[in-house]
Amino acid sequence: MSENTSMMKPIVKLRGHVGSVFLVGQFDFNAHKAFRLACQELLDNSDITDIEIDFDQVPYLDSSALGMLLLLKERASHAGKSLALVNCKETVRQVLEIACFNKLFHIP
Repeated sequence: MSENTSMMKPIVKLRGHVGSVFLVGQFDFNAHKAFRLACQELLDNSDITDIEIDFDQVPYLDSSALGMLLLLKERASHAGKSLALVNCKETVRQVLEIACFNKLFHIP
């Protein structure tokens, strides 16, 4: 049985006032709906003040993923929530830096 490794699976975890979305797989246009639904859960939760997008298991992201992150940043800002991109591997970090996301997002 083969698994479709190109389909990203976001996993939402809550820790106090921090909501994390753990991304697993390629972050591209195919992930749009799953990513949006996972993030909406955190945006709608009034107990969550900080949102983290965890890239530890993401080998690749494309320009549509960058657009999804920009939209999430705007929506988090409107909801009064902070947003951080965490555990970025070197290839993901390079894409984010080329797009100047290191100036727009907190990327520890």
